[in-house]
Amino acid sequence: MALKTPQLKQADRRPARFPAEQAFSRTAGVPLIAGNSVRLLRDARENYPAWLEAISSAERWIHFESYIIHEDDQGRMFAEALAAKARAGVRVRVIYDWMGALNATSNRFWRQLREAGVEVRCFNPPQLDSPFGWLSRDHRKMIGVDGRVGFVAGLCVGRHWVGWPEKGIEPWRDTGIEVRGPALYEIEQAFAQAWAATGGTLPEDELPVSDSIPQAGDVALRVVAGMPYTSGLYRLDQLIATIARDRLWLTDAYFVGTSTYVQSLRAAALDGVDVRLLVPRASDILLMRSLSRAGFRPLLEAGVRVFEWNGPMLHAKTALADGHWARVGSSNLNLASWLGNWELDVVVENSQFAREMEQMYLDDLSNATEIVLSARNRLRTIGQRRKSRRRRTGEGSASRAAAGAMRISRAVGAAITNQRVLGPAEARLMVTGSLLLLGLSLVAFLWPKVIALPVAVIGAWIAFTLLIRAWELHRKRDEEAAAQFADSESSADDESVEPEEKESLKP
Repeated sequence: MALKTPQLKQADRRPARFPAEQAFSRTAGVPLIAGNSVRLLRDARENYPAWLEAISSAERWIHFESYIIHEDDQGRMFAEALAAKARAGVRVRVIYDWMGALNATSNRFWRQLREAGVEVRCFNPPQLDSPFGWLSRDHRKMIGVDGRVGFVAGLCVGRHWVGWPEKGIEPWRDTGIEVRGPALYEIEQAFAQAWAATGGTLPEDELPVSDSIPQAGDVALRVVAGMPYTSGLYRLDQLIATIARDRLWLTDAYFVGTSTYVQSLRAAALDGVDVRLLVPRASDILLMRSLSRAGFRPLLEAGVRVFEWNGPMLHAKTALADGHWARVGSSNLNLASWLGNWELDVVVENSQFAREMEQMYLDDLSNATEIVLSARNRLRTIGQRRKSRRRRTGEGSASRAAAGAMRISRAVGAAITNQRVLGPAEARLMVTGSLLLLGLSLVAFLWPKVIALPVAVIGAWIAFTLLIRAWELHRKRDEEAAAQFADSESSADDESVEPEEKESLKP
C-alpha cells in the first residue's frame, strides 16, 4: 500500500529562513525589516544638525523622546525649534524622564513648551501607590518626523555633547543613526508605547501604516524596543557573543556586566574571537570607573582587550560583530538597561554599515589607552595617555547608580561568603562597602531612631500600597464576576424564548 504524501498547508510552504536570522528574531522578539537606509551620525556635531533639519521640515507630527533635555543653550535651541513647529500647526509631542530632568530642567521650561502648543508628558514620576516604581526609567533617545525619517541615539540634549571650547573641554563622545524606510513603523510604535505609558494613546492618523512606508534602501535591521523585564536585547547580546566567529567590538558608557555576559565574552575570546571593550576613563558617575574596572580582570585573563577613552566622557552604546552585525542605541551593558529601563536600539545587518562602524571604532581607539594585567596580575595601562580636562558632575541615571550599588554588594557578598576569588581591582569596592557599613552601624548605635524611623515609614508605605493593590484586584474580580453573571442571564433569557417567539421578535 503506497503512502500518500501529505498536502502542505499554505503556512508550511513559506521559504525556510536562515537559521541565524530565525534565532535573532526569536531571541530579540522582533523581525528583520528590509528596505531601509541608515546613516551613521557621530557626536552632536552630526546628530544635532540632522535632528534640527528634520524638525524644521515636519509637516504633520514630531515625536521627541529623550531621557534628559538640559535647560541650557542646546536645550533652549531645541525647545524653540519644537515650539515654532507647534505654533505652525504641526502636532508636537515630547516625552522626558522625571529622574533625568530632576537636576537638569525646570518646570518653567516645560510650561513654556506647553504654552506654545507642544504636548509634553513626564515619564514615571514618583507615585504614592508605587514606592519603588520610579526605579524604572525611560532611557530612550528617539525622534520621529511624519513617518518619513527617524533617529535613534545615545545622545541626550545638552551642552555636554557640544563641549565648552572656550574652557578647553571637549564634547562627550556619542553615536546615533538616521533611519528611513519601513523600519520607521517600529520606531514610531516604540514611541506610541511610551506615550501610552504616560497616560493616553496616540491618534491613529499620527502613526504610519506599515505597508505605506516606501523602501528607502537595501539595509535590513531590527528595532529593539526594550521595556522592563522583557530582556530581548540582553538575550540578543548573549547570542551575538556566543556565535561571533571573528570579532566582537563593544563600546559602553556604564559597563557593569553580569556574570553570564562576562562568561560569554570570556568564552568567545578563549575561542579566538577578537573581543574588545571600550569604556570611559572619566565618568559622570563618581564610582563608575571603579565599578567597571572591578570586572576587567576575568575579561583580561581570557584575552579580551579593554580600552579606556581619554576624553572627558564616552557616552556611546554600540556593538559590532564579524563585519556584518552592528547595534546603536540607548542600552548600556548592565542590568539597569537590560532589565529595568525603557530602551531603544537599532540592530543593523549590513556589511557596508558595519565597515563604517569598524572604522569609527578604530578611530576611537586612537584616543584610548589599553588596560592590561601586569606580571603581578594587577591592572595597569600601556601606551601614552593623553591628558584632558575632565568635567565631573553629579548627573546620571539612578538606575545606573543602582547597578553600581549591586556591584558593591556582590563584591562584599563574595568576600563574606568566599564564593569566588576576588581581584585586586575590587579592593576599592571592599573599602567603599566597609565604610558604608561602618557608617550605618555607627548611626544605628548613636541615633537608632534615624535608622528605625525611615524603615518604619517605608514598611508602612509598602503595606499601604499592597492594601490598595489588593482592593483594586478584589474590585476587578467582582466586576468580572458581575459581567459574567449578566452574560449568563442574557444567554438564559435567549434560550427561554420559543422559536416561534423568536421569529415574531425579528424586525
